[in-house]
Amino acid sequence: MFFRPNNRTTLLTRIQAGVVWTLLACFVMDLLAQQDLHIDRSRKGEEIPISLSGFTSTTTSILRYDLEVQGFKVVPVAEASFQLLGSSGRAKLEGRLKDSGSGRNLFFRGYDTGDERNRAHTLSNDVVKAVLGTDGIGHTRIAFRGKVDGHWEIFVSDFDGHNARMVTNDRSNVAAPTWIPGELGLYYTSYKLGSPNIVSHDLRSGDRARITRNTGLNTSAALSPDGQKLAMILSKAGSPDLYVARKDGSEVVRLTTSLEEEACPTWSADGRSICFTSSARGGVRLYTLPATGGTARRISTGTIGGSITEADWSPDGKWIAFTSVIGGRGTICVVESSGGEATPLFAGEDPCWAPNSRNLVFMREKNGRKTLSLLDVPTKHVKDVRQTAGEQSQPSWAR
Repeated sequence: MFFRPNNRTTLLTRIQAGVVWTLLACFVMDLLAQQDLHIDRSRKGEEIPISLSGFTSTTTSILRYDLEVQGFKVVPVAEASFQLLGSSGRAKLEGRLKDSGSGRNLFFRGYDTGDERNRAHTLSNDVVKAVLGTDGIGHTRIAFRGKVDGHWEIFVSDFDGHNARMVTNDRSNVAAPTWIPGELGLYYTSYKLGSPNIVSHDLRSGDRARITRNTGLNTSAALSPDGQKLAMILSKAGSPDLYVARKDGSEVVRLTTSLEEEACPTWSADGRSICFTSSARGGVRLYTLPATGGTARRISTGTIGGSITEADWSPDGKWIAFTSVIGGRGTICVVESSGGEATPLFAGEDPCWAPNSRNLVFMREKNGRKTLSLLDVPTKHVKDVRQTAGEQSQPSWAR
């Protein structure tokens, strides 16, 4: 016997079907609109206007810092393309992101994990993801060296300089810290035992291991993206040359044999190539060669002059940042990894890419001392990192 719906059942069925189709249509429209939002206008140097309201002064300050260094500009609500509204207190933060043009809410979320700073960073990450379609940098970390009582020590902190802690107390000197990809650990050059040697440092346990044991210079450690290979500069054969080894320092292979100085190795995103600086053909310029060895190729930087140093290859493989030094003054520049006309960005040294391949952390002289700053490459917006030590330099961004 077949079931025959009565008029009331038919009406309810139609209503339910209508509701389902309406919800489905709204979902599809929301998805399409969300995809449209992921056009990063600030890649062209245009800051995205956003307003902030309803938060405590502390949360507002954190949100402003995070967003303005990633391509946004905090403006009054009448000028905003997006509105971030919410409330914040000791135990919970709520945030609602609204598209000013359509009036549509992009998300409405609550945050109750961690302290106020942690919750604000999480909210800023969600805004970046919703508008730009990329991961935010709110929970990333940096390492750097800071001067304490006349000596350089290693520090780690949040990307904005907060929650900094000193991880060495050798009362000697250190140089060139670099993160182990995907791990809470560092490699750096230590002078604790006299001559400079590369050491690894597990930040969880505090354990350290000596990676090199050569006479002369052992420095500029750079881990491959998979964390298994180590590029470094050694002078054990005479002049400083580029070498590659396993991450524990074994199976060392020499890649360059010039009489001039090589420096600053950095890996390509696929781990197949290494970029470095060399004065082998007159003037200090950028070069790349296969990580397994071969012929070095010079990378053109166009009309950018001076000595080129401190190269860093972006995680997405598209860009190389470097310092151009003319008359003792450094300028942060970027060039496509295949070469071309480099773009000068800001006065400073020691550039290092963030995981998003958009921001750089670097060192600049300010008020007579070395300090760290963050640079949004597309918009050239700069913000200072919180100062922990008397002077700070040679930053490295965890990836």
